[in-house]
Amino acid sequence: MSKSIAVIGSGFSSLAAACYLAKNGHTVQVFEKNESLGGRARRFKHEGFTFDMGPSWYWMPDVFERFFADFGKKPSDYYELDKLDPGYQVVFEGGETIEIGDSLEKIYKIFDREEKNGAKKLKKFIDNARHNYDIAIKDLVYKPGLSPLELVTPKTISKLGEFFSTVDRDVEKEFKSEKLKQILKFPVLFLGAKPSETPSFYNFMNYADFGLGTWHPRGGFHEVIAAMVKLAESLGVKLNTSANIDKIVVEDKTAKALEINGEVLEFDTILSGADYHHTETLLDSEHRQYSEDYWKKKVFAPSSLLFYIGFDKKLENVKHHNLFFDVDFDEHAKDIYTTPKWPDEPLFYANFTSKTDPTTAPPGHENGFFLVPIAPGIEDTEELRETYFNKIMTRFESLTSQEVQKNIIFKKSFCVNDFVKDYNSYKGNAYGMANTLLQTAFLRPKLKSKKVKNLYFTGQLTVPGPGVPPALISGKLVSELIENY
Repeated sequence: MSKSIAVIGSGFSSLAAACYLAKNGHTVQVFEKNESLGGRARRFKHEGFTFDMGPSWYWMPDVFERFFADFGKKPSDYYELDKLDPGYQVVFEGGETIEIGDSLEKIYKIFDREEKNGAKKLKKFIDNARHNYDIAIKDLVYKPGLSPLELVTPKTISKLGEFFSTVDRDVEKEFKSEKLKQILKFPVLFLGAKPSETPSFYNFMNYADFGLGTWHPRGGFHEVIAAMVKLAESLGVKLNTSANIDKIVVEDKTAKALEINGEVLEFDTILSGADYHHTETLLDSEHRQYSEDYWKKKVFAPSSLLFYIGFDKKLENVKHHNLFFDVDFDEHAKDIYTTPKWPDEPLFYANFTSKTDPTTAPPGHENGFFLVPIAPGIEDTEELRETYFNKIMTRFESLTSQEVQKNIIFKKSFCVNDFVKDYNSYKGNAYGMANTLLQTAFLRPKLKSKKVKNLYFTGQLTVPGPGVPPALISGKLVSELIENY
């Protein structure tokens, strides 16, 4: 039976769910509080520069292909993809670099160069990561997190030990080179936790990195949002911007309506892809599933200090994606997770899409996106932002052997306060709730409300977890729950 369904938010999970629900014959409306669609994946343009405001790593292309295939489409029907070579470079102390190429053979050579029998060790590591990836994609992440029994299959039972060891322990056991160890631990940061707290099973992210490669949608990552918007509209979804949700109206323990910009609109079903914690504050307290204490005890992924920068020249010695690991990896992680504070010496990431995609900057110019991972919920002031901008730019100039600060013609920052203001993000986190052992699958906040009938959730604080591919999957999972209940 056709239902009228309201979807709160317009990020990847919300748009994915809206598409699936509309395909199944429901009348679907999306309500986005901001002026543009995409949630954290919004696009920002200024004087010929194009910036993706959030996600910039296109990994796990098979998940995107599977999403569009569910609608008889392909990614190439909407946007063009380029496989990056190198996928990224890592910059170490003194400006030494390691490039991660676009094939395993290239990466094996790098590992052999850096460590005796490095390729042999990596092949063993990647074979296991590939096997875990197959299990994760086929047996785990497309499960709705309703029961611990979802995790019990012959394949997962054989991997039980990997849920109780950690990525950090496995990498430290196999490899000696500090540089290689940092590269292998890096991908799990996308899952929002320290490698020492991330189950070994999640080394499948290393296969996503080395085995499947790093891609770039021409025009920027927001092209994926544009594709999903086009698909949603073709399916009859109505998309509303500048639509702030004031309240979820509940009667007889059933979600009945949304109060939007002061106007009450009734729906059969309400689905929120907005921040889970914030969504529950839209309910009267007796209808909330999780207390403030619950949220305070959870391990959240980092927030970020971001800078969007326009340069009036082409930059040297940088690639499309660049990781600056010239300071202590573990110390920065402690400043995020153990004793949350602004890091004394921050690692940082920078991308320059104009290196491979000339449409994203004026001719002869470069667009820069700089990111410093920081603890959620810490103080955020303009003075602190400027202090850290100076820190990373001074190091950037030294490590890449060039002067760039005098060539900045545009700069915009985004940090904890902006994540709260623009996305109602809990403590200003950037990536959601970390995938630690006790925050995996059925142990995450539920897709379906336990207290309010016809109220559902999707996105990075619920199943299956943080990241763009999991967000697409989350949208599919919740749409199936809505169909079955």
